[in-house]
Amino acid sequence: MYVAMIQARILESKLSSLYKAGKIVGGVYLGKGQEAVSAALGAVLIPGQDIYAPLIRDQAGRTAFGEPFIDCARAYLGSSLGPMRGRDGNVHRGKPGEGVLAMISHLGSAVAVVSGSLFAKRLKGELDGVVGATCVGDGATSTGAFHEGLNFAAVEKLPLVLVVTNNQFAYSTPTSRQYACADLVDRAVGYGVAGHSVDGTDFLACAAVIGDAVSRARAGEGPQMVVARLLRLTGHGEHDDAWYVPEVIKAGNYGRDCIDVAESQLLVHGIMSREEIEAIREQAAVDVQAAVAQAQQEPAPDPYKEVWQAWSTGRFYAEKE
Repeated sequence: MYVAMIQARILESKLSSLYKAGKIVGGVYLGKGQEAVSAALGAVLIPGQDIYAPLIRDQAGRTAFGEPFIDCARAYLGSSLGPMRGRDGNVHRGKPGEGVLAMISHLGSAVAVVSGSLFAKRLKGELDGVVGATCVGDGATSTGAFHEGLNFAAVEKLPLVLVVTNNQFAYSTPTSRQYACADLVDRAVGYGVAGHSVDGTDFLACAAVIGDAVSRARAGEGPQMVVARLLRLTGHGEHDDAWYVPEVIKAGNYGRDCIDVAESQLLVHGIMSREEIEAIREQAAVDVQAAVAQAQQEPAPDPYKEVWQAWSTGRFYAEKE
């Protein structure tokens, strides 16, 4: 979990630099400050078995779930060898055959997609031991797609783990203008699902609470909703300087960097040494740079030579020919 957090932070720092240098087309959205929550979820899911729908700030979860750096680098730099073959932007990448669903721009929609995927597995007799998971922000909890998706999962008692990263702002709208309940986890009761709260800046707490929620869903206890309290340590995207975030919030407990907390906990509990932590950072920097350099040298898609399709087998085009 920690390794994935470090790898994601270094990878996204590189993406930020490339974006500011004009090397990336489209938006760049970072998960800075949310790595503990994201990596905790990705680390406890089972690749090749579970269904995972990461959101825009879930690079740490993608990495923990097994996505190689090169897939990310190729997607952002438009390589024709990438997951989307250079035809769709950055975070809209996925490999459904391996259980990773592509991110949907309409936030909240992934709840319904994951729930539908789980229901399809039930119909085919393939649901035993499977968990479906996704992350959404606090703003997404106000959407109709969130409501319909979670309600469906609750009625059908599907093994859905829904992680809500309450990062205090839906873009620039504070939580005080989003919902009237005292805590977003209170909404779980209304849907008839289990609710869990966690300090999203606390490395060990995220591992424990999110790991327990996944175990409960896998054991047949139905949907689990985890609300993680934190603050995104960046703007909504790299185009946004987050001027609207009050200094008092930045200086509070929400403003802690989860990576600083993680390293402190790892050292205090004797899980890692300072030398091991530095080695992880150094190796991640080398691996990220190698992936980016490789992607930069690869060809972009050629619209005059290629059949433009995302997931089709090509049978339709072959029959036409």
